[in-house]
Amino acid sequence: MTTVAKFEINYLQYMDETGTFVSKELPPEFAQDIDTLKGLYRDMCLIRVLDQKAYALQRTGKMGTYPAATGQEAIGVGFGSAMNKEDVLVPYYRGQASMIQHGVRMEEVLLYWGGDERGCDYQDAKEDFPIAVPIATQLLHAAGVAKAMQMRGEKRCVFTEIGEGGTSEGDFYEALNVAGIWNLGVVFVINNNQWAISVPSEIQTNCETYAQKAIAAGIECIQVDGNDIVAVKAAAEKAAEKARNGGGPTVIECISLRLCDHTTADDATRYRPDGELDEGWTKEPILRLRRYLESKKAWSEEDETKMTEELTQEVQTAVDNYLNTPVDEPQAMFDSLYAELPERTLAQRELAIARGAK
Repeated sequence: MTTVAKFEINYLQYMDETGTFVSKELPPEFAQDIDTLKGLYRDMCLIRVLDQKAYALQRTGKMGTYPAATGQEAIGVGFGSAMNKEDVLVPYYRGQASMIQHGVRMEEVLLYWGGDERGCDYQDAKEDFPIAVPIATQLLHAAGVAKAMQMRGEKRCVFTEIGEGGTSEGDFYEALNVAGIWNLGVVFVINNNQWAISVPSEIQTNCETYAQKAIAAGIECIQVDGNDIVAVKAAAEKAAEKARNGGGPTVIECISLRLCDHTTADDATRYRPDGELDEGWTKEPILRLRRYLESKKAWSEEDETKMTEELTQEVQTAVDNYLNTPVDEPQAMFDSLYAELPERTLAQRELAIARGAK
């Protein structure tokens, strides 16, 4: 018997849970700049404050179902910070961290989860896609955007994210297959937070890693410590640069742990094993980076208090903007449906106007 191919999956980690750089490799240049790391720390903390406030809004009936990213902030902030302004983000439903990194406003995120489609009409991130709730369909959209960029000869790339459970969907494999065949500039980020709602990884797949699912499509892949924002950002920057310059797609599996319910409609205590959260909170990304900054005398309790006050006010301003947004007119649901409304749809629009006026 002759071996025709061999594969291996590399794992990337720079900083362990104690906040210590453990990699034998020299940290990337950005990680040697304390101000950059402080900025990343602040951005992760912002997402946590936003998620806490969004939960409160949902619990008090001021917003719909919401998916927090607690414990996974390093993933979205990490790869989101690796994007250029001209790149395109095709997010999934737990993508608020990367969305805000790429210019989506917090009140737009809240509007979406409040049931207002104007939350998808981004004021700044004009080319980014709306949140995708259907599982894995966003990867096919990302491949299509990347193909358009390729046809135009543009040095841009597309980032898209998916939970590890979504990698069991056919859309996932179809998107990877076409991206590999056409050498598309897409970076596929797998947020492996260990739980596909209530389904743990050990009964989700028989693969040793989720990253290796890229091998069937002939795509380069890597597994990283998703609680190490330095590793996530470094892997994303490398993949993005490759994608922008015709090097093709990359799959990045980020290992984290969901330290919250799947959404506000879930109760994770019904299926989580005892002790999992206790261990998870010792490895989470925000604490990890804070420990490093404190070890370098670059962060103090006073800094933490001041930052928390600032972030709380920033989030509250976004919440006020969301809550004070005037209710849209009923006929607005038709206004972006077609360039020219068909006659029967036009009649429906007129009916909506008439009923709304009562």
